[in-house]
Amino acid sequence: MTTPSYKQAFVDFMLEADVLRFGSFVTKSGRETPYFINTGLYRTGSQIKRLGGFYADAILDRLGTGFDVLFGPAYKGIPLAVATASALAERGHDVAYCFNRKEAKDHGEGGTMIGHHLGAGDRVLIVEDITTAGTAVRESVPLLRAQADVTLAGLVVSVNRCERGVDQRPALEALADEFSMPTFAIVDVHDIMSLADLDEAQLRSMRDYLERYGA
Repeated sequence: MTTPSYKQAFVDFMLEADVLRFGSFVTKSGRETPYFINTGLYRTGSQIKRLGGFYADAILDRLGTGFDVLFGPAYKGIPLAVATASALAERGHDVAYCFNRKEAKDHGEGGTMIGHHLGAGDRVLIVEDITTAGTAVRESVPLLRAQADVTLAGLVVSVNRCERGVDQRPALEALADEFSMPTFAIVDVHDIMSLADLDEAQLRSMRDYLERYGA
């Protein structure tokens, strides 16, 4: 099976932006990992434009056009939803977007949501950076359903680390079952291993890590 060209370009992009690093790191869960992805390091207009393009390419490749609205959970999901909506429009698929406030606003227009006003039947695609435990998604779904009787069209993230979560399954797989929606990533750890220019020691460290924590 041929690897979509956007996957190679995205791995190269993460390396260029210094978002993807190799070495010795400790994750939030306390696991010592040979690689780390810090999406907070995207910091320029050109980077966020390109990032939105990679999300758009992955969405059209994996999901097609079966959605109406992009939702970006605060905070990291906000620029992702906006950039992805813009990139999709450039590719001929103009969709709405919305995002939430962390705290409800009690003046002006009020409420917790900004952007598109969700309506019954809207097919909502959630756009996230990296999902480890799925906390942001589990917080987002009740918020979306409180606005209207929406349909969950799916969840897209930038990287799937393919690690066991609390129930011994990858977070994306668990979320797909829990909310009956497709979940996918632009790339996963196996793509990184095959597409990044890694030496044998780095590959061995990543294989050992997946042997220990992979799902």
